[in-house]
Amino acid sequence: MTSRVSFFAALVFTGWLVAGCNAWAQSTPLPPQDSASTSAPVETAPVLPAPVVVPLNDQRIALVIPDYQTVEDSTVPVAPMTAGEKWALGWKETIDPFNIATAAFTAAWSQRGNQTPKYGEGWPNYGKRFGAGVADFGTQNLFSAGLFAVLLHQDPRYFRKGPTAKILPRIWYSVTRVAICRNDSGHNTLNTSNFLGTALGIAASNVYYPSSSRTGTVMAGRIETSMFGGVTGNLMSEFWPDIQKKFFKKKSK
Repeated sequence: MTSRVSFFAALVFTGWLVAGCNAWAQSTPLPPQDSASTSAPVETAPVLPAPVVVPLNDQRIALVIPDYQTVEDSTVPVAPMTAGEKWALGWKETIDPFNIATAAFTAAWSQRGNQTPKYGEGWPNYGKRFGAGVADFGTQNLFSAGLFAVLLHQDPRYFRKGPTAKILPRIWYSVTRVAICRNDSGHNTLNTSNFLGTALGIAASNVYYPSSSRTGTVMAGRIETSMFGGVTGNLMSEFWPDIQKKFFKKKSK
């Protein structure tokens, strides 16, 4: 019992001693110091350029293919798109005459031999195919560039790597942009809006496709076609300005 009392008394005494030393240290004024010799130099943070608002690209690949989504100069900070601008991008691509003509050509091609979607032969069924082609492109586009790009805060545009990089890295960059995109903060992220938009657009086609064209094989084939089309479009967006400058621009005299 005596040992326990001695232990607690020593513990209390030690606590008082530590508290007293801390109080004395805090109350003792520090000697004056030479501010010129002790102050660290203040580093000024570099001033970053303000993000630039880039309008939709009105240039066309080979004079006919729309290229609204491409940002040609991505070496400068680019401001994120607003929700309205993302929906506008999806809508402009959907109603572009070239894409409407592509749907008409695709419908004519699938009309031969009653290919997918299997509506049958004859002009009335060609109209169904044409409408399905426009709906396919429109739903995937609006879901990806509009709905999911807004909800997930992702940028649906393609940012060119440009001619300052070597060809093989540019090709690799173009291919991977199907799976990688920028978010609204300017950082790379998984291109979830593209994947979800494509999948939901293809799922929506089950509403107007005939039952014989609503199989898993058909759906998988359409996903593959969409991904291949995305890669092809990125490659054209990346390299067409270089081709145009080299072969189609008039040389200044």
